[in-house]
Amino acid sequence: MKSYNIALIPGDGTGPEVLAEGVKVVNAACVKHGVKLNYQSFDFGGERYKRTGEILPDSALEEFKKFDAIFLGAIGHPDVKPGILEVGILLKTRFALDQYINLRPVKLYPNVETPLKDKGPEHVDFVVVRENTGGIYTGIGGVTQKGTPLEVATQVMQYSRPVVERCVKFAYDYTRRRNKKKMLTLVHKCNVLTHCGDLWVRVHKEMGDALYPDIKQDYNHVDACTMWFVKQPEYYDVIVTENLFGDIITDLAAIIQGGLGIAAGGNINPEGVSMFEPMGGSAPKYTGKNVINPLATICAGGMMMDTLGETKVADAIDKAVHEALASKQIKSLAAGKMGMGTREVGDLIAKLVS
Repeated sequence: MKSYNIALIPGDGTGPEVLAEGVKVVNAACVKHGVKLNYQSFDFGGERYKRTGEILPDSALEEFKKFDAIFLGAIGHPDVKPGILEVGILLKTRFALDQYINLRPVKLYPNVETPLKDKGPEHVDFVVVRENTGGIYTGIGGVTQKGTPLEVATQVMQYSRPVVERCVKFAYDYTRRRNKKKMLTLVHKCNVLTHCGDLWVRVHKEMGDALYPDIKQDYNHVDACTMWFVKQPEYYDVIVTENLFGDIITDLAAIIQGGLGIAAGGNINPEGVSMFEPMGGSAPKYTGKNVINPLATICAGGMMMDTLGETKVADAIDKAVHEALASKQIKSLAAGKMGMGTREVGDLIAKLVS
């Protein structure tokens, strides 16, 4: 029996509740397909920070490297200043473990409301591959004469060819494996960002011409991409983009697939340890009420298994989510309006995969 070691970070607010349901469903699918998961839970988050002042020690990062994947609930505590936990846990892990791909499947399931008129599940099914550790978020720059009328602030978008190449290569490989429209759309702003944009454009073309003749090459300026997401989402297959633009367009993508309650993501190191999480926050006002929607976490668990190579397990989870939503037993994705509780949603999907 194939076995994997998974680090769990339940986190804050409703994080432990949704993660419990994600684990429940993943376990059910693994039992069916002869896979064993061994878990170890870590209590990093707001309560630990309040109690000890510790966010995420370097020793924990060394510990994480021993696992096959990390499964996360949610980070964010009402008594901790915004940014402390997010930067100290999520970004620190992302950079330290070189999780250089942010993978965001964008899929509209049946009976899930989208603000897009006349669009259904057949129209919204694409994937965004976002470069996850470079670009403007690395913080290159500074401030001079801060607080004076002459203050100057800079923050630089910087990319090296190796960083661009590994992201684009992942995207081409993913497009080939996905095997749908076999089209990779690069999203950038090369008409204005003539240095960084040009590097991305050249790598996209050179790599595609040399190694991926079966994949159609496509390009959008990022502003045009946001319009097409709304007007014609069915156009897309796989999108590859840099860090800042990816951060923005994946939030737009989340709402057209029905909102953060169904949006799952992965921070991927193809050669190392990856981390999977729901895109929504910790929703502390719903803590302990059994009303929060766990579907994004369940989908993140499916992504985790797919990345580990257990495609049968991942497919079983995706089909169960599809079947549960198609059955209309889940009335809404909104907290408290699902027509059943958090645990009951997990029970329903676990039953459908087993």
